[in-house]
Amino acid sequence: MRIVTYKRIKEFIEIHADSETPLNLWYHNVKVKEWENINELRKDFNSVDYVGNHRFVFNIKGNDYRLVAIISFNAKKVYIRFIGTHAEYDKIKDIKNV
Repeated sequence: MRIVTYKRIKEFIEIHADSETPLNLWYHNVKVKEWENINELRKDFNSVDYVGNHRFVFNIKGNDYRLVAIISFNAKKVYIRFIGTHAEYDKIKDIKNV
């Protein structure tokens, strides 16, 4: 999968240094995949949540951080829309439009 954009991960790591290893692990795991559908995605990330409008929520570093991404299975692209703490994620009012 092509991930758009690593810059968001890099910026988040600068603020939350303890997220570096888990976010880089997520990045490298996703980068080598070519999922066709949600079932294939769940084989690699069984705790991923589909929240609608092509958006998926990944737990990072246990449940300390959340990453929201739009996944286009046809285009083989993952668009990072949000990375934040669990508390920041809980404040999102309309997750389907992040």
